[in-house]
Amino acid sequence: MTRDLEVAILFADVVGSTQLYDRFGDTKASETVALCLDVMKEATHQYKGTVIKTIGDEVMSTFESVDDAMRAAVMMQSRISIDSKREDRISVSIRIGCHYGPVVQEQNDIFGAAVHTANRMTSQAKARQIVLSGETVEKMSADLKKQTRQIDVATVRGKMDEVALYEFLWNPEEATSMLPTIEWESKGRNSARLVLSFRDKSIEVYDQQKSVNLGRADDNDLVVKGNLISRIHARVEMRRGKFLLVDQSTNGTFLQDVQGDEIFVRRDSAELVGEGTIGLGRSEKPGSTLAIHFKTSEKS
Repeated sequence: MTRDLEVAILFADVVGSTQLYDRFGDTKASETVALCLDVMKEATHQYKGTVIKTIGDEVMSTFESVDDAMRAAVMMQSRISIDSKREDRISVSIRIGCHYGPVVQEQNDIFGAAVHTANRMTSQAKARQIVLSGETVEKMSADLKKQTRQIDVATVRGKMDEVALYEFLWNPEEATSMLPTIEWESKGRNSARLVLSFRDKSIEVYDQQKSVNLGRADDNDLVVKGNLISRIHARVEMRRGKFLLVDQSTNGTFLQDVQGDEIFVRRDSAELVGEGTIGLGRSEKPGSTLAIHFKTSEKS
């Protein structure tokens, strides 16, 4: 049975969990992650939320109101921040993203564009941050709105316009410093384009199509099959007239310019300038079977 709902969707995950396992070993790291997950789930339940699922070091929860979601998020950040200062605990941080919107509930899971937007908010958050969309801020009470500040804009898959990003200032010491609103470019002002070419297919990133996904899953905008390529390996997005490659993969992405200079990007981003080659999971020479060619055009 399916139901249509409007909820606040919250993702919370442990920052740098892979490094925890490398540094402290499987036992201690898994204990630390488990303690964080327990705090996230307890905070969700305390503020009348529902834990939809846990995914590795991440919890996805829903709340009927944004205010309840923010109160739970503050509890998560505060508890984990305090626990990390104990001598018998590993110091660890979490990041949180939230978006309010319509979802389809099917059994014990939820689906819809709003889920992707909430996940995008999390990917934009840094350690100890709570990031939410402008649409979510509009659903907050007046008192809680005072604890938000706009920090950036971002593209989201499936949305034509850029989404305003806000930070919720959960630490009272930070709430004294508010940033002005960030203005983003008007439609039609920017005519820069980037063309991605793979074999016989080309796709453009420009003002009306500001983000595309690359990977081996068939629902990507550009599908590239390979044993080192993740399902959703990377995305290319337009942000304020610049083109960024954002890696989301296990094995990273290799960028090579026409001079042959190469950089490696893993769980990070890099600007795409001029012309060159993208290799998913491994270095690819121009013209190789798995090479993606990119070329940018100047603004007019």
